[in-house]
Amino acid sequence: MGLKAKAAAAAGLKADRLRFPSVAAVARSRMMRLWVLRATTTVLLWTCLVQLTAVGETWGPRVLRGWPSCRMAPDARRLAVPGPVVDREAALLPKRIYRNNGYLMVSCNGGLNQMRAAICDMVAIARYLNVTVIVPELDKTSFWNDPSEFQDIFNIEHFITSLRSEVRVLRELPPRMKRRVELGMFHSMPPISWSDISYYHNQILPLVRKHKVLHLNRTDARLANNGLPLDIQKLRCRVNYGSLKFTSQIEELGRRVIRMLRKNGPFLVLHLRYEMDMLAFSGCTEGCTREEADELTRMRYAYPWWKEKVIDSYVKRKDGFCPLTPEEIALVLRALDIDRNMQIYIAAGEIYGGKRRMASLTSAYPNLVRKETLLEPSDLRFFQNHSSQMAALDYMVSLESDTFVPTYDGNMAKVVEGHRRFMGFKKTILLDRKLIADLVDHYKSGSLPWDEFSKLIKSVHANRMGSSSRRMVIPDKPKEEDYFYANPQECLRDPDLVRAWHPEEFSLFYREGLWLESRKDGAAT
Repeated sequence: MGLKAKAAAAAGLKADRLRFPSVAAVARSRMMRLWVLRATTTVLLWTCLVQLTAVGETWGPRVLRGWPSCRMAPDARRLAVPGPVVDREAALLPKRIYRNNGYLMVSCNGGLNQMRAAICDMVAIARYLNVTVIVPELDKTSFWNDPSEFQDIFNIEHFITSLRSEVRVLRELPPRMKRRVELGMFHSMPPISWSDISYYHNQILPLVRKHKVLHLNRTDARLANNGLPLDIQKLRCRVNYGSLKFTSQIEELGRRVIRMLRKNGPFLVLHLRYEMDMLAFSGCTEGCTREEADELTRMRYAYPWWKEKVIDSYVKRKDGFCPLTPEEIALVLRALDIDRNMQIYIAAGEIYGGKRRMASLTSAYPNLVRKETLLEPSDLRFFQNHSSQMAALDYMVSLESDTFVPTYDGNMAKVVEGHRRFMGFKKTILLDRKLIADLVDHYKSGSLPWDEFSKLIKSVHANRMGSSSRRMVIPDKPKEEDYFYANPQECLRDPDLVRAWHPEEFSLFYREGLWLESRKDGAAT
């Protein structure tokens, strides 16, 4: 009995100890819980602080942007003030998280600026459809046979990171999707030209969801100029003016050309679209010999994708659909009182007819230069036989010129015009080719004296200098209305977009506050 009583007492004491732990054990448990709580709280606070700092630096309230960072040196903290967003900050933009509906492959067609506009359109469409876009493939089969890849012309890393807050961009398909393509398990098609966003939502999105990978194989002018949501229009601008930076090699060479020109004072860029391919395509043979006209006709018939074959050059010129000839533009520049000693940079390829066709222009303006005359052959050796890279150099110089004069409203003329509007309505003389053809013919026939010719040219072009204007809309005739990229009016009234996405090398105008002043005054520079 005694043993049983002792055993029972020991068991009861053990149970009591289990139910009522010692004071030391309770203290240890409390300390452990407190330590875990403190550690968790610290981690959460630091995470929130880092996120708040990143968000505040990129698109948060301006007051947050002026705060000194704990990573700054003392001197840098004192000097920290809000400033324009530049490229290195684009990488800090938070990624947009969305449910991916599939993958969009894009094959561009045409020359550099035709492809440039198409890339902007396709990115905007991908963002709207919540798909992942693969870095676009450039055209290698057109007239120019340029083998350049996207990364040979544009800064691919900047392109991807600058768009991360809008749409996911990949260099190539993920392995699983790549195997689907290799097995033919994808859909390829050209979208309908000038389509509004409902077409892409109702027709294209279901195809992406069904096939997982959709390949759009012709992308020029596939998005409407007008009638689109404002966010879509602004994203087109953001891609064009912020994300499509040229490679460092192109930019360095372009800046060198600009410095060489600036050293000698103001300069005018003449986009003299008088190359063989343009004349063959348009069927314009004004001033050409019979042999040259025949050569251009043969070339036009040799390219099946140039649909129009039988062309009346005389009628087309009278209707204003031909590029101005070198002889015609020489008369126009003189009539506009362009200084004879003005530096004129020819942004073009090889002029058809060579020195014979350039004689009048060279005589009137002896300071004609080209990239080939300003640079050494060794500077351009990597650009030879790469027409898009050469066009990129001309694009840079055209943007920075004091005056830009296109002789034809092709893709480069239109895209540069819009970009110069975005840069603060820089002077761009938009020539009325129909009226010029008529006036030139009257002047040459002797029925119109020079003074009257000059007066009429000035009068007609007084309000055609690239100033602020509304885009002309023609319902059901998108080819005849004003092109979005020539006058992106939705983006020209948004100073935050200009400040945030304008390339750094062209942002002085905005840093000095001149852009805002010009908008207040309603003035055009």
